[in-house]
Amino acid sequence: MYRTTSAPKDRGKDLELELLRCYHRRGDFAARDEMVARTMALVHHVARRYTNRGEPYEDLVQAGSVGLLKAVDRFDPDRGVSFTSFAVPNIAGEIRRYFRDKGGAVRLPRDVHERTALVHVHRVRLEAELQRPPSTSELATAAGLTVPETMDTLVAMERQDVLSLDRQAGEDATGHDRHGTVEQGYERTETVQALKNGLRALQEREQRIVHLRFFEGLTQLEIADRIGISQMHVSRLLRQALEDMRAEMEQPREGRRSG
Repeated sequence: MYRTTSAPKDRGKDLELELLRCYHRRGDFAARDEMVARTMALVHHVARRYTNRGEPYEDLVQAGSVGLLKAVDRFDPDRGVSFTSFAVPNIAGEIRRYFRDKGGAVRLPRDVHERTALVHVHRVRLEAELQRPPSTSELATAAGLTVPETMDTLVAMERQDVLSLDRQAGEDATGHDRHGTVEQGYERTETVQALKNGLRALQEREQRIVHLRFFEGLTQLEIADRIGISQMHVSRLLRQALEDMRAEMEQPREGRRSG
């Protein structure tokens, strides 16, 4: 617990400033967590401004919490600026970003819509914490979803927004001029489904090796260290797994195993 000897009316602000200094100067993440907990009321205050726009209040709070976390990370406690005045625009900006990302014209099923909101919030949070886009595996773990569920959700998020056919698509051309062209997204969706079918043909260890190699980008040596077997064994298992996947994916649809 962090204490201060300031007068009662200033004690709260002094404690918050002390927590921020502990975090920024010493890397004290306990102070960071306490600061976030103490100022969550700001998130609720801002989120209530947006409750009449058709999105669940809980989703607005989650988005606003990302903004609060960014504010804590970016705030300079030595500039003499009020944390509240700094944090509120960050919180509101993150909620507005949530609405921009969710404002697509394609209406998704409720369960998919809920997953997209969840994935969006965790993707933004992880990007802020990791300073890079999170991997599918990291995103799935943070959101409490399986990797296939996360992949499906990301595809749904990509396909949710549509543009007007009257928009300018190039010199003297509109979207109408491209109507009826081949949509590559269908082929990608079919490919993703085929890969899922191929993965189901593998044992759990082989599935993990394929996932580590192609979804997380680990080398064979790194996979060997992770699993506790030799690199040569990883190479053999990976080669056999790819052959099994190829055989499964090349089967006619009615001949594929269910699962």
